[in-house]
Amino acid sequence: MHPRSSLTREQRERAVTLFEQGMRDRSVATTLGVSRCAVRRLLHRWEIRGRGALVAKPTKQTYTFETKLVLIQRCLAGESPRVVAQHAGLSSPAVLQNWLRIYRAQGEDGLRPKPKGRPAKKPDEAAELSGVERLRREVEYLRAENAYLGKLRALMEEKRRTR
Repeated sequence: MHPRSSLTREQRERAVTLFEQGMRDRSVATTLGVSRCAVRRLLHRWEIRGRGALVAKPTKQTYTFETKLVLIQRCLAGESPRVVAQHAGLSSPAVLQNWLRIYRAQGEDGLRPKPKGRPAKKPDEAAELSGVERLRREVEYLRAENAYLGKLRALMEEKRRTR
């Protein structure tokens, strides 16, 4: 079970027993005096994994682009996300619904794996420039610096004269 669940271990076990007796999320939540939303999430997992919903499933499970695409195409063809998730062994139909949302917004490219970590730094522009271009830029910089210092010197002279 997920460590962030608001249900205690005993509440989860009792809820699964009540699901097995035929009760649904609303009546189980009322019986246990807990949030219906948490019970509903547990119910969805229980419908897919049975008593295995009480056991934590490994996190950060990755799926190939092709697998995601096949499952999404089944949903778009009319199958229920819950049935597809159960058949594929997903931890929850929410995973599939998230993929569907991404697919609708970004298309197939949204499902492709993204590179991990920070993007690589771009090579320094100075290293890419040819020797002549690098010298030309350095001369331009030095001319600007010289002009700035000349104006600064002129201002200091003017300030000294007015005293």
